[in-house]
Amino acid sequence: MKPLRRHQLIWLDEFGWYRTLATAASSASLSGQPTAADAMALECLEHWAEQRWPLVVTRQPGEPPAGESDLPVALGLAAPARWGRRAIGVSASARDVAGRDEFPFLAAVVPSLPISAQAGARALLEGLARLRVVARVYGSYGWQQLSGLEYVHSRSDLDLLFDVATGAQADRVCAALQAARLGPLRIDGELAFEDGGAVAWREWLRFRAGETDRVLVKRIAGASLEDAAAWVETA
Repeated sequence: MKPLRRHQLIWLDEFGWYRTLATAASSASLSGQPTAADAMALECLEHWAEQRWPLVVTRQPGEPPAGESDLPVALGLAAPARWGRRAIGVSASARDVAGRDEFPFLAAVVPSLPISAQAGARALLEGLARLRVVARVYGSYGWQQLSGLEYVHSRSDLDLLFDVATGAQADRVCAALQAARLGPLRIDGELAFEDGGAVAWREWLRFRAGETDRVLVKRIAGASLEDAAAWVETA
């Protein structure tokens, strides 16, 4: 199985969904008296299965050995308002994975942003294009774009993911984000480096400004505080 990456979308095949739903239902029944939250989570998963919508890769127990095809894969979804906006986690077999993709590009999400943010978002897109960097949208706006269900509320941030190759490129992306004017809409998100580690863009700015010498680096198997300068050199 090819290596997984954070924020990657996974589509399950029919048998994969059957096993996932059966496991979720069994877990709820074994926990004693199923709660209303358990019932909502199962109902949400059943709807996802009917629509054949993707799940997202979450923290894995570790990188699978090369060639393994039946190891469990930790997946999840952020439920929409209809099901309480809760995080739902499941486990599926790697052999049940039918396809992979990524969250939508920012360009596709701009029309669904608040009117006050759309011009600024288009200007940000133009700046990123000059840097040869694309932005993908995860979080509330990303899930809403994928499903058409209600996710976004008045306090929702715009969560963006940027693949960057070097620290200098990360600096240029952050400069573009600082200059962006999206009205009251707050931009959150991460810079994803080629070594598989990712850092929140605002934390990157604090490191570059000399405010901290350690950064929280998020990886597929977890997150840890790392010496910023040493990590950037390695990444």
